[in-house]
Amino acid sequence: MLMREFEMPWRPAYEMYAAAAWLSLGLIQCVPGALPSALRPATLTVAVAMAYVRGRQGTAILRARAGLSGKPMEMLALSRFEKITEDPTQVYFGYGFAWKPVHSQRLYELMKIDYTQLKVSPRVARVLGVDIVPQREEEIGMPFIHGVEIAEQPLYRPLQNFEGGTLIVGTTQAGKGVMLGNLITQAVRRGDIVIVIDPKNSARLRKLVKRACDLYRGKDTFLYFHPAFPEEGVRLDFTYNWQKRTELASRVQSILPPDTAGAFAAFGWDAVNVVVGGLVDLEERPNLAKLAKYIEAGIEPVLQQSLQRFYDRVLGAEWRTLPAMAERFDRAKRNQIKSPSAAASPELLALVEYYEQVLKPDQREQVIDQQVRVFRHNREHYQKITASLLPILSMLTSGELGRSLSPDPFDMDDTRPIMNYQKIEEGEHVLYMCLDSMPDPGVATAIGALALADLAARAGMRYNLGLPRRIALFVDEVTNVINTPLIEIMNKGAEGGIYTTVAMQTLADMSKRLGSEDAARMALGNLNNVIAFRSKDRPTQDFIVETFGKTAIHTMKEGHNVGVDSHIGDFSAGHSSQVAESFEDSVPASILGKLPNLQYFASISGGRLYKGRVTLIDPDAHPKVQLLAREAA
Repeated sequence: MLMREFEMPWRPAYEMYAAAAWLSLGLIQCVPGALPSALRPATLTVAVAMAYVRGRQGTAILRARAGLSGKPMEMLALSRFEKITEDPTQVYFGYGFAWKPVHSQRLYELMKIDYTQLKVSPRVARVLGVDIVPQREEEIGMPFIHGVEIAEQPLYRPLQNFEGGTLIVGTTQAGKGVMLGNLITQAVRRGDIVIVIDPKNSARLRKLVKRACDLYRGKDTFLYFHPAFPEEGVRLDFTYNWQKRTELASRVQSILPPDTAGAFAAFGWDAVNVVVGGLVDLEERPNLAKLAKYIEAGIEPVLQQSLQRFYDRVLGAEWRTLPAMAERFDRAKRNQIKSPSAAASPELLALVEYYEQVLKPDQREQVIDQQVRVFRHNREHYQKITASLLPILSMLTSGELGRSLSPDPFDMDDTRPIMNYQKIEEGEHVLYMCLDSMPDPGVATAIGALALADLAARAGMRYNLGLPRRIALFVDEVTNVINTPLIEIMNKGAEGGIYTTVAMQTLADMSKRLGSEDAARMALGNLNNVIAFRSKDRPTQDFIVETFGKTAIHTMKEGHNVGVDSHIGDFSAGHSSQVAESFEDSVPASILGKLPNLQYFASISGGRLYKGRVTLIDPDAHPKVQLLAREAA
């Protein structure tokens, strides 16, 4: 049976004392008469050889301990970042090393001792051939975690390994945004169509993405949307792309709160679907403003126009002069036709009664039947069953936000570009969408959910049409916007060319949003890769370490015993050592709460574990950016 050697580098380098003793023995050879001349060559050879062997062993211990000082946060110039990410088929995700069982063993041993007693000064480390820059004392986290391996290198994985979706998890200010910035910059440089959903509007991340667009794609590539500053960005039409009428109803339904009762959600879907069907038959393009108007104020204007066009087509241009129709117009003017709605005109009442009483069932149309059904529905009850829908639509159609999300192409006073996902793809744009969730979380959630619902529909369309162009979707603070369409994108989006990266803080946030921890785990189970920064929440830590799996950890147990016999002066002594093996988490859960800022553990490409650190990018430290700044000045 192959036995694994027990390693313990976290101790004083006793071998250096032995090396010094052997070296002293070698120096003794230089003293005349210290040893017979015949013994000197052999003794000197043995002393030097043993001093070398022991010195190498001691140096290895000191070199291993040199890493315990950790690594500080590092700022990387964008020009340097370009050299690291030259290969577009590889994804760079920081500096670090592959996490192996030996690193788990070392980490478990470090957790038993005071590592500060073993740190090596930078001066001694340089003598040993190791150039270290210790983690600064004021920085958060324990430096020894990254120090279990002194050698690190840029970390890469093939681009195709990230097509299964990536989860970035960590507490606030731990490094999620910096990792997103690294990955987004590479996507922009690769030429991907990039969509960034940022609920909180990170100024640093937005600046980095815009700089990347200016450098690699041209200034007209970057598109910006912010509900609080609509004049600075573009107008977005999330109801433009669809193949079936029912898609729009499903899209609007997706923005309802997750806890909305099933019956009310179904009524909401039906209400939207009826309005959409009517508008499409009238050859009007549906948008949020029109949906809100006709659901809240009533279907009457749409129904009246629909019936007029229907009679023109079925009964001919002179349908108003038909005896049965003229008779009903006369009765309606004299208020002899009962109205179910105060908003119904006498003409509409006549048109509806003729449709219901004169036309045969096989002459009618389903779209108009649906509108008549809504028209006849008790108005008070109708408002109650659509109560969950109307507040959301009101949020999205009020004031300047309404003009931004329901753009009017014939409004000559509004010169902002009107964009939709099809135009974004065709123009190879980068869309940075801020949601402004801190002052107005309700509206932010609704906008994000609607944007994702539209993107999910676009993914299905791309799949049906076989469009090959890659779309990179990045969602920060995903718990603010996750809904069924986003889960569908994470699950099946890669088949439609949409590759998703999401970031969140805790599993509890996701559980609250989706209603249960089981639902949260089911949603996150659609993501193949996990990058975990510092996390203080225990359920989140457990979720992460479960993903990382377990490894064999060896523990040495030592025993001493002394016994006294019955005879004076007789005694016995014994010493025993035993190495035990047990399967433990590859990364202890408690360690996740001690990670320094910008450091992480990652499970990528089907279980490959890495310990890494991500570097900040300085978008201004680039020759082209500096030249543009001088020209502007």
